[in-house]
Amino acid sequence: MSDTPPDRLCASPGQPFFDEAVLERGVGIRFNGQEKTNVEEYCVSEGWIRVLAGKALDRKGLPMTIKLKGQVEPYWREAEPAGE
Repeated sequence: MSDTPPDRLCASPGQPFFDEAVLERGVGIRFNGQEKTNVEEYCVSEGWIRVLAGKALDRKGLPMTIKLKGQVEPYWREAEPAGE
């Protein structure tokens, strides 16, 4: 796996940019300098993230999201040491 997170990633299975291996490794997102923990999808090259919009669901039963534009910085989260 590369040293940089992918340009675009989605956390919902069945979506085109879903990648389970990358999500298991752990990707963190800084958006406009603040860490976000509720990001469902992001795109660095286009400069946007999608975050959950409360508990609302769309007509397909998926959580509704809001698209926010700004500076997106993905990073790998540090893995906890094994055996401790």
